[in-house]
Amino acid sequence: MDILFYWTDQAGVAVFAIAGTLLAFRKHMDGFGVIILASTTAIGGGTVRDLILGLPVFWTHDPTYIYTILVAAVLTIVWLRYKAYIPMTTLQIADAVGLAFFATMGAEKALSAGFSPFIAVIMGTISACFGGMIRDVLARDVPMVLKSELYATTCIVGAMVYTLLVPYYPIIALAAGMLSTLIIRLGAIRYQWSLPVFPDHHDHH
Repeated sequence: MDILFYWTDQAGVAVFAIAGTLLAFRKHMDGFGVIILASTTAIGGGTVRDLILGLPVFWTHDPTYIYTILVAAVLTIVWLRYKAYIPMTTLQIADAVGLAFFATMGAEKALSAGFSPFIAVIMGTISACFGGMIRDVLARDVPMVLKSELYATTCIVGAMVYTLLVPYYPIIALAAGMLSTLIIRLGAIRYQWSLPVFPDHHDHH
């Protein structure tokens, strides 16, 4: 299982690095900007999670994560050389896949460190959301997590599915946690699903 978790984590880092690179491309950033956005998206959430849990920050002990970011960013740049325009949906889909990976892997990291399922769900959500939040702030966008479509909620659901199933079916838990996050997030992007808290102000004029 450990090797499966490890490569799932690497895949999540790669996908988030791609999402960061796509946003840097949309913002016409230079090479340095690309690396900063790719890196913060890919390892920002996991770094915050490890610091909160008091664990060694994952990428400081395994430089493979940094190589993964660089390779993913470079391959994305090469691919973008042939694209004049990247639709926002491409970025949102890459981001959604990253969320799916990290909501489950963040929860797994907390559980394997001996934390309760409740804390694991919170850490899965932080792992998934914080990198993209930092990325959007650096790019001067409204963070996706603050927009109306379901975002953090999808990570909470995915992390909960994972933590509930993992004691019984570890492999199924991994797949179910990731798929539930991905399906709800893609549905939210496609159909504008949201959790309305405040009524629309226009109703009261």
